Amino acid sequence: MKFTKKLSIIVCGLTTAFLHTAVITNTYKSAAQADGQNLIYNGDFEIDPLIDPNDATISNPNITGWVKSGDPIDTAITRISNFPYTGNQGVSLGNVSNITYLSQNINTVRGQYYQLTYYLASTEEAPDLKNKFQVFIGEKKVDVKNDIAFQGYTKYALVFKAKSTSTQIKFGYKVKFAFLYLDDVSVKAIP
Repeated sequence: MKFTKKLSIIVCGLTTAFLHTAVITNTYKSAAQADGQNLIYNGDFEIDPLIDPNDATISNPNITGWVKSGDPIDTAITRISNFPYTGNQGVSLGNVSNITYLSQNINTVRGQYYQLTYYLASTEEAPDLKNKFQVFIGEKKVDVKNDIAFQGYTKYALVFKAKSTSTQIKFGYKVKFAFLYLDDVSVKAIP
């Protein structure tokens, strides 16, 4: 075989292998994004059991998959609770002094649109009403709610476009007189 013929076969073979790899990789990402799977890990807060399901005052401070940050006294008050929207558990958000954060990094595809949904409840009532709830997507504050009066679980949804392959979802909160409750957090790709 002549050298040019051998070279063209090799180039053709490498090009075909590259194209097959590109198609398989692109198909994998599309399938993972298109199936509507929740990209949030433990968004229903059901992984960690309550320490004592019969005593609501003894709740689990561990929240698998989530990072708590802020003053240690305040982060200690953020716990798994038996006051859920669905399932058996949700998260009780409370603190004493400063804004506390609950966050998680998720894998995203740059340029893809996603919808973040969550359910939020409040047990504060007027005149003792002083709370704040913030939503951050990728370090950018995208929503703030102040002085949420007593309400059952209410659904909230936000649409965002991913700017990188990893996006942080973060909730900031401060509650002076009672608690806010969070449950069923999800992020799903929008087809």
